[in-house]
Amino acid sequence: MIVVTGAAGFIGSYFVGKLNRAGFANLVLVDRYDDPAKERNFQFKEYASLVDREDFFEWFRKNSGQVEMVFHLGARTDTIGQEPESYETLNLRYSQNLWKACTDYRVPLVYASSAATYGNGEQGFSDAHNQISRLQPLNLYAWSKHDFDVWVLNQKNTPQFWAGLKFFNVYGPNEYHKGRMASVVLHAFQTIRDTGGMKLFRSHRTDIPDGEQKRDFIYVDDIAEVMLFFLENQKHPGIYNVGTGKARTYLDLTKAVFESMNRTPEIEFVDTPCDLRSRYQYFTEADIQKLREIGYSRPFTCLESGVSEYVTRYLNQEVCF
Repeated sequence: MIVVTGAAGFIGSYFVGKLNRAGFANLVLVDRYDDPAKERNFQFKEYASLVDREDFFEWFRKNSGQVEMVFHLGARTDTIGQEPESYETLNLRYSQNLWKACTDYRVPLVYASSAATYGNGEQGFSDAHNQISRLQPLNLYAWSKHDFDVWVLNQKNTPQFWAGLKFFNVYGPNEYHKGRMASVVLHAFQTIRDTGGMKLFRSHRTDIPDGEQKRDFIYVDDIAEVMLFFLENQKHPGIYNVGTGKARTYLDLTKAVFESMNRTPEIEFVDTPCDLRSRYQYFTEADIQKLREIGYSRPFTCLESGVSEYVTRYLNQEVCF
C-alpha cells in the first residue's frame, strides 16, 4: 500500500491520479472528508480505502506492515491565517507524530515542505542542510513548515528513507476548491472570463516595476513526477527544492493566461493590501542542483506550456484529474 495524506486536496489528489496512471491502485487516502467541495478530487480515483486523518495513526498501527511508503501532503496551507495553534497542531505536531510512526514502523516518508520557508529570500534559496536553520519565514504557515524542517534535521532516529520537498509556487488542475489560496493562474482565468481583464498587485519596492515580482511557478504534474522519482529512488535522504529553477514574472504568467484564452491582455495594477505587504515575497527561485545531482533529469514544464495545458485541457472543460 501507498499512503497519501491530504489526498482530497490539490497536490494530493493530483498525485493520486498520477499514481493511478502509473499502475498503482492499492492506495490509502488520508484526509478530512467533510468538505463537499473536494469530493470531485477523489470520487473517480482508484484506491483501497479512505481514512480520516484523526483515525489514521490507529489505522497505521494496525496496518504498518503492509505500507510501502507514506507521502505526507496534508497541511493547513492558508498563508494569511492568524491562528498559531492551528498551524502547530496540523502542520508541526501531526507531522512530528507521523515521522515518529514511520521511524518506528520502518516505513519510508516523503513530506511536503514549502518555498514559503525562504521568507524574503535574503538568505538565498539553497536547500543545503546547513543553511536551513538560518531562514526567516514571513507568516505562520511558513514558520510551521520551517519548524518541522529544522526539527527533522535534528533527529537521530529517522525512517529508513525520508525526503522533505520544498514546493515552490504550484499551479494546475484540482485546486478549484482553494478559494483565495488558489494559484494566480486560476484566479486570472476566472477573472478574465468574467470581466475581460485582470488586476495584479502593484510593486511597493522602488527597485521592482509593477508586475515584475517574480516567482518560481511549477506545474503540478512536475511535482508529481518528482514524487514518483522518490518512490523509485530511495538512496539519498534529505530536504530538496522542487521548482523549475527559473523565476518568471507575474506579468509573464498573466499574459500566458490571456494567450491561452485567446484574449488581448488588459491588466490593471492595484495596491497590495497593507496587512500583506510585510509578508509578501517579491522573488523566489529554486536552486535545484541537489535534486539534479541525485539523478532527477526530467525537464520541467515551461510556464507558457503549463498554463496553456491547464487552461485548455482543464479549466475550459471544468474537469479534475
